Amino acid sequence: MTLDKDHQSDWQSESVVYGCIKNVAMLDSSEHRRSNREAMLGLPSAESWSLLNREMFALTDQQCADIDLSIDVMHFGASYKGVEHEWKYWLEQFENLLRKMHWVSATVHLETELSGLHSFVFETDGMAHDPNESSINIRCEWARDAN
Repeated sequence: MTLDKDHQSDWQSESVVYGCIKNVAMLDSSEHRRSNREAMLGLPSAESWSLLNREMFALTDQQCADIDLSIDVMHFGASYKGVEHEWKYWLEQFENLLRKMHWVSATVHLETELSGLHSFVFETDGMAHDPNESSINIRCEWARDAN
C-alpha cells in the first residue's frame, strides 16, 4: 500500500506510548488494587485532550481484582500525533499518577518514527511506593534501528 505525501507525513509523526505499572501483592492487596484503580479512574477522559487519560489504561473488572496474585500488572497504551514534542508534560502527568498509587516499578515505552524507541523505567527508593510519597527514580534507555 502506498500513501500519498500528505498521509505519509501524518503517519510518520505518529508516536506510540505503552507500558505497565507493577505492584507486589501483599496482605492488603485488595486495598492497594482498589486505591490504584481509583487513581487511574480519576484521570481525565480522553475527550478532554489530556496527554494521560483513563481510557488508555486496561482496568480489570473490580471482581477480577480480588484474585490472589503475587504481582499486579496494570497495562496502558495510546497513540499520539508527535507526543515527543510534549514529552516533558506527559512524564509530569505520569509521575503525578504514580505519586497517587501503590507500585514497585513502572516501564514506559515511547516509539517514534524519527527518534526510535525510548524506554523509561521508574523505580522506588525502597521496596514499594505508597501514595503521596515523593521519591521516584527514573532511568531512560534509548534504542534506534539502523535501517
